[in-house]
Amino acid sequence: MTTVITNVGDVGVGSQRRRLRPEPEHRTVERRRIDGTVIDTISLDPQIFGLVPNQAVLHQVITAQLAAARSGTQSTKTRAEVSGGGAKPFRQKGTGRARQGSTRSPQWSGGGVALGPKPRSYRQRTPKKMIRLALHSALSDRASEGKVMVVDEWSFPAPRTKDAVSALSALDLQGRVLVVLGPDDGIPDRSFANLPEVQTLQGTELNAYDVLRSDWVVFTDATLPGETVVVAGKPAAVRKTRRARPNEVVEADAVEADAVEADAVGADTALDAETAADGSDAAGEGSDR
Repeated sequence: MTTVITNVGDVGVGSQRRRLRPEPEHRTVERRRIDGTVIDTISLDPQIFGLVPNQAVLHQVITAQLAAARSGTQSTKTRAEVSGGGAKPFRQKGTGRARQGSTRSPQWSGGGVALGPKPRSYRQRTPKKMIRLALHSALSDRASEGKVMVVDEWSFPAPRTKDAVSALSALDLQGRVLVVLGPDDGIPDRSFANLPEVQTLQGTELNAYDVLRSDWVVFTDATLPGETVVVAGKPAAVRKTRRARPNEVVEADAVEADAVEADAVGADTALDAETAADGSDAAGEGSDR
């Protein structure tokens, strides 16, 4: 009897894994001011903060990141690079000792090193999708423990460590804190600089290793990734933090250009009407004369 498979994807291992993968969870977090007052409650993007952490991908990506951070400048000298040893230390026969041709052989004290380390790169190639999945897994792990916080902004008037300490105390942040800042957050960056338990990162530099080695991850409205929905405290609204796509920018420019063209056409029409009115007035005066 011959069995006909109508859908090859139904029997694939990858398809089975995708079916067994749990759906992302919807998690909420309170949005606060730096004085600790609650503004509202928002729902985090489940594709970023609601995944089941992939431990295998986390291990591979973090191992590659730590390996790439190595300078790789270690170096030893071989017997050809060590100075001296040009002459045979003693004659070949008659001494009762093992024959030697140089005092810079690896078995001699002060000699070269056999198979020693040389400068090299420890960098590993990691696919971008794996890096993104590792970051989302790390953020999901912190969100599942309730260790993700969102503030509206770091409204410090000037760079002061005292203000940063007061904000952390009001927000009840203890342990190692990772503060994700934007490109315009120079004052908060300097305010947190002298606190050894606080690490600041730009939103574009966020990575899985720094997230996992921190107890808390603090975002602002501008640096929170994904789309968030206000679920309590204010009317429902969607806050999009992603950058505009190129086609959206082109469409916006086209709309603006159409508006400018319409204003120009309207101005020309008004000018023609005014010119015609002046001509009719001049003709009337000539007929009166």
